[in-house]
Amino acid sequence: MTAEARNIGIDVAAPATTCNDPCCPFHGKLSVRGQTIEGVVDSVKMNKTVIVKRDYLKYEKKYERYMKKSARYAVHAAPCISLKVGDPVTIAECRPISKTVAFVVIEKRV
Repeated sequence: MTAEARNIGIDVAAPATTCNDPCCPFHGKLSVRGQTIEGVVDSVKMNKTVIVKRDYLKYEKKYERYMKKSARYAVHAAPCISLKVGDPVTIAECRPISKTVAFVVIEKRV
């Protein structure tokens, strides 16, 4: 029962399962644009929303050292992409879905 997934314009594999979520980039009408970010799922406690954590290094000019920093994003997760804590994912920017959610999961990396 796999329906044809939409081409979202980014070279990622479409999920194997289908869903009827209108905010799914593959099976709904949500378009993606802007930046793509890689991170790790940190929390899955909300309904259709996950928290993705991204760790990066920032150069501090005064101390001539790199600082470890992290950013946390509230991301919409369509039901066709089953996620759990610790999964590496790729997220893409989209229109604002709610007050804090402006990104959507487009790929579960292996």
